[in-house]
Amino acid sequence: MTTPQHTASYYAASANDQGIRPSLAGDITSDICIIGAGYTGLSTAIHLAESGFKVTVLEGSKVGFGASGRNGGQIVHSYSRDIDFIEKHYGKEVGTEMGKMAFEGGSIIRRIVKQYNIDCGLKDGGIFAACTEKQLREMEGKKALWEAHGHTQLEMLDATTIKDHVGSDRYVGGLMDHSGGHFHPLNLVQGEAKALESLGGVIYEDSKVLKVVEGAKAKVITANGSVTADFVVVAGNAYLDDLIPKLQSKAIPCGTQIITTEPLTAEQQKQLLPKDNCVEDCNYLLDYFRLSQDGRLIYGGGVTYGAREPSRIESKIRPNMLKTFPQLKDVKVDFAWTGNFLLTLMRLPQVGRIGSNIYYSQGYSGHGLTCTHLAGKVLSDAIQGQAQRYDVFASLPQYPFPGGRTLRVPLTAMGAAFYNLRDKLGF
Repeated sequence: MTTPQHTASYYAASANDQGIRPSLAGDITSDICIIGAGYTGLSTAIHLAESGFKVTVLEGSKVGFGASGRNGGQIVHSYSRDIDFIEKHYGKEVGTEMGKMAFEGGSIIRRIVKQYNIDCGLKDGGIFAACTEKQLREMEGKKALWEAHGHTQLEMLDATTIKDHVGSDRYVGGLMDHSGGHFHPLNLVQGEAKALESLGGVIYEDSKVLKVVEGAKAKVITANGSVTADFVVVAGNAYLDDLIPKLQSKAIPCGTQIITTEPLTAEQQKQLLPKDNCVEDCNYLLDYFRLSQDGRLIYGGGVTYGAREPSRIESKIRPNMLKTFPQLKDVKVDFAWTGNFLLTLMRLPQVGRIGSNIYYSQGYSGHGLTCTHLAGKVLSDAIQGQAQRYDVFASLPQYPFPGGRTLRVPLTAMGAAFYNLRDKLGF
């Protein structure tokens, strides 16, 4: 039997924890069984374990194998659709309540990192970089919107001041979020796993769930064992496969690609990102980048449907990197990888319950790093009988993609291509 391995990313090569956890063997009981050892599952697990629950986590591969261990590592607040969109489509009351939660995920991350002394290189400061004047006006609107919902750590940057933060001629300005930030995402999720274990929680790796049996006590079945639990939390997101068909029809896995350069000199680092902030641009198919702890440039972007070979990833992302930083034309790329996130039709998270005791959260649509941690707190509260915030998320409609399993990928790709063209034309 082969031992599960992480994808060949910079994060896996530089991870703090290279250990292996056992797979589930035999039939056990637990208060809570969580499917998936990523951010959603571990945030839920930590919050429940802190309240005294016996928590068991089943991971099909390794802790952080999916998007939680492969992403850009940037704290970006709110949701993939912002608070004004939610209010317009689902009413002022829902928008207000979602606004109250929009900035909590980052605070949860910082609280867990500090409380459990997680070494993940957390640094403050994130920038939304505008490529056009239209995008810059939209950032002014975002600033006003977020400030109306209580977030005040924001600063507009013009064409001059953004160059104090980003050594590129691509941007006409941007929005600095001082409460944003960046870190090593795999080290965070692995640190969260150890935090859970310090609270008495148990994690089984290489324990893919084959079936979930509903009942007064749910039963979660793997190849070599089972967990019988009062509550189950389904947190597999884009790596859930066909385990819960009714969830799979509501969202589509999409890939994002990342490359990482060889270590840069101190002078190069200072030239690219003098204040060591993370950056994402304002395009629909956006680029995002930051420096690693050892001085590499991590640069990602784009959307794909299905995996790509590392050579194809580099050929897709490197031209974008050089458009932003042409001074890196002779710099070698050491790592290239892809990872899936789950896209919903309305680009809003899907939170709900199957039967009376099987909860789920999925479909963060590219905004998962903070939303996952918020979702864990919301699900934990709901399981403990405090369902007000859960009910707000659960009230959002969860539409299936048009065209079913056959047409949803090409239709979504066509939509993405349209928005990409609109960005290029400056509309």
